[in-house]
Amino acid sequence: MASNSTKSFLADAGYGEQELDANSALMELDKGLRSGKLGEQCEAVVRFPRLFQKYPFPILINSAFLKLADVFRVGMLGSLASIIPERKNAHHSIRQSLDSHDNVEVEAAVFAAANFSAQSKDFAVGICNKISEMIQGLATPVDLKLKLIPILQHMHHDAILASSARQLLQQLVTSYPSTKMVIVSLHTFTLLAASSLVDTPKQIQLLLQYLKNDPRKAVKRLAIQDLKLLANKTPHTWNRENIQALCECALQTPYDSLKLGMLSVLSTLSGTIAVKHYFSIASGNVGSSPRSSDLVRLAQECCYHSNRGIAAHGVRVLTNITVSCQEKDLLALEQDAVFGLESLLVLCSQDDSPGAQATLKIALNCMVKLAKGRPHLSQSVVETLLTQLHSAQDAARILMCHCLAAIAMQLPVLGDGMLGDLMELYKVIGRSATDKQQELLVSLATVIFVASQKALSAEIKAVIKQQLESVSNGWTVYRIARQASRMGNHDMARELYQSLLTQVASEHFYFWLNSLKEFSHAEQCLTGLQEENYSSALSCIAESLKFYHKGIASLTAASTPLNPLSFQCEFVKLRIDLLQAFSQLICTCNSLKTSPPPAIATTIAMTLGNDLQRCGRISNQMKQSMEEFRSLASRYGDLYQASFDADSATLRNVELQQQSCLLISHTIEALILDPESASFQEYGSTGAAHADSEYERRMMSVYNHVLEEVESLNRKYTPVSYMHTACLCNAIIALLKVPLSFQRYFFQKLQSTSIKLALSPSPRNPAEPIAVQNNQQLALKVEGVVQHGSKPGLFRKIQSVCLNVSSTLQSKSGQDYKIPIDNMTNEMEQRVEPHNDYFSTQFLLNFAILGTHNITVESSVKDANGIVWKTGPRTTIFVKSLEDPYSQQIRLQQQQAQQPLQQQQQRNAYTRF
Repeated sequence: MASNSTKSFLADAGYGEQELDANSALMELDKGLRSGKLGEQCEAVVRFPRLFQKYPFPILINSAFLKLADVFRVGMLGSLASIIPERKNAHHSIRQSLDSHDNVEVEAAVFAAANFSAQSKDFAVGICNKISEMIQGLATPVDLKLKLIPILQHMHHDAILASSARQLLQQLVTSYPSTKMVIVSLHTFTLLAASSLVDTPKQIQLLLQYLKNDPRKAVKRLAIQDLKLLANKTPHTWNRENIQALCECALQTPYDSLKLGMLSVLSTLSGTIAVKHYFSIASGNVGSSPRSSDLVRLAQECCYHSNRGIAAHGVRVLTNITVSCQEKDLLALEQDAVFGLESLLVLCSQDDSPGAQATLKIALNCMVKLAKGRPHLSQSVVETLLTQLHSAQDAARILMCHCLAAIAMQLPVLGDGMLGDLMELYKVIGRSATDKQQELLVSLATVIFVASQKALSAEIKAVIKQQLESVSNGWTVYRIARQASRMGNHDMARELYQSLLTQVASEHFYFWLNSLKEFSHAEQCLTGLQEENYSSALSCIAESLKFYHKGIASLTAASTPLNPLSFQCEFVKLRIDLLQAFSQLICTCNSLKTSPPPAIATTIAMTLGNDLQRCGRISNQMKQSMEEFRSLASRYGDLYQASFDADSATLRNVELQQQSCLLISHTIEALILDPESASFQEYGSTGAAHADSEYERRMMSVYNHVLEEVESLNRKYTPVSYMHTACLCNAIIALLKVPLSFQRYFFQKLQSTSIKLALSPSPRNPAEPIAVQNNQQLALKVEGVVQHGSKPGLFRKIQSVCLNVSSTLQSKSGQDYKIPIDNMTNEMEQRVEPHNDYFSTQFLLNFAILGTHNITVESSVKDANGIVWKTGPRTTIFVKSLEDPYSQQIRLQQQQAQQPLQQQQQRNAYTRF
């Protein structure tokens, strides 16, 4: 029977072998819509267009649309909850549908009720009692109760509502002990507690109680899953007793799967404030020593477990405890953590399976954390990694190289000790051209660049180039060159870019590589700078500018409409302008020797009342230089705000360039222009120890050194002296001696976000203006869509879109009238939150002045941290303001009435003459 119904369903609307009349085909499709199988429902929906083509009768089409609307009616409402959360007729429709006798409609109503409860407080308050009655009602089927219970997780809009929902869930857990009901109720309980944040400690205790006492594995797994959720979201609500109970359960359970889950929760907690609560000394009680606690005992037992996951979590717990606890006597724990990491490294580095690689990542992250938190252990960690590199699999070697690079970035002193082993490995690696081998070449080269810190020796460069020539492909060479540019090894990068110029087929790629080569050459010219040698500094900067100008020409040629390279072009232009400003400032400082102040400079200064004029023209030149550096800092700030998709390292690099400009501007002001009011507090040391890269560390060191020099000279010598100009020139040379780092966003865009705007009304031809009468307001509707790349929200997400609308008068027509200033301009701003990446809003614009107006709509975005980013785009339309017919008629009548009077006055004048 079932097979016959399936055959007749599939043979509908001309798709099957038999021909059906219109009513029979519609009935078959209706059976498919009412089917309990989702596949048959979808198939019935997609067959409706064919039915309409074959039987284009109004009665049939109306009936078919009613059946489709019946299926999608409440389900569609649920999907629209984020758009119409407070629509009262939708609330009423959902309440009515919950009482329907049609199972499909009831299920759709449950779905809609859950979505509206999450969005609307009013709906949640109104529907809570209804949901409670249905759940507690004896006539409600158990399957429907299981679908209704999750709605209670959204009853968190106020404390009273959350309390009533919690009481109901407590009754359900007690009254319905079946496995499904307990699992659904407990999970809803957890989600409600996590959202309301009021009863989280009680929920943790309840979950631990079920984990300890309930014999069912499914319930225990659910309890562990929910405990992990609360550990991630609210670790501060866990007390010592909670962690102790979880440790006891993990020590007692004989099942590895449950032990793995519990250790996962504990490893999450060990990296938060909860572990400090666990080892803290309570008032009146003696705190437990980390060495004697159950948590440490559990971690020590699990470090060498046969299950890799359990061992990884055990090592992670030990590492976090070692780093977090500030006790001096932790030698035993430190050794346990190091030995556990070493054993896990040996075990996982010989295995290429995905599970082993995931475990290896955990171990390597722990090594980086341990080296940072306990620097005296870093040497042994590095030696273990270097020893294991020779025998590990290629996939593991790549991860280990990333770990070594991270440790060397944090502790540069370890870099020199790595180089020997790394170079030996680089010579023997890469016997084949497999993807893993190519990736390993890039990873090893990156570690070598980080470890060398300063310029690469000729021997290292020769080894790298020889290996690349033998086994690498062009893409691998490009990636290594890119890493060299990021690490400031511009001489190596220039040679690698040069070797790739003849290996690309596209002229855009050629120009791109050529521009990178020129930029590397330009930065290489600055490596010859020497302190106190200012003439040499001018020649080095001039040589660098020559190659930068060549590079910017190639970079412009490499851009395309789809890839305009806007960030790269602006970054390089700013670098060129900064170098020119440095050169100009050095020349200004030298002018104190080449063009000293005239003999009458003191008299001029006394006459003008400006003591600085006694220094001659250098005072005005210094003031211009200070303004120029402030302008450059502002432009760097604009570039920062326009780089919404950039990674944090790139943004920090732009910020450092901006700080360099502000530093020189402040130095000019503090030494020469206004020494009396100069303040050094806001420019104090920001702590180079917290720098995330060697480039940032060196730049911060230069900033601190320059500020110390400026503060020592401030107010000691009357400006302008040779001590002041020497301090300025030395500051410039010190900044330029730090090799510029071209960060990731210069080469690679991991996140892509763009906004597309649509304005209405809009003219057919963009050059044509929109006509509007001057006594009416134009309702400008702005719609927009947020477009993402393959990794949306990787670095930051859009919380709201800011739309700024302004208008300017392009050309006047007609007479000038006295019009209030408010009616002459339009300047409005609105913030809208996108829903499913769509947003829309309206503006009312007034054009009282006759003529053509230019309307500009510019968008910017605000991220989750409240930072505003000037992402654009900027859209422009034209509006022509016309005189309204009534005013035009009055004006014409007045003109006609004035004409006879003017003619009579002319006749009288002629008569008198």
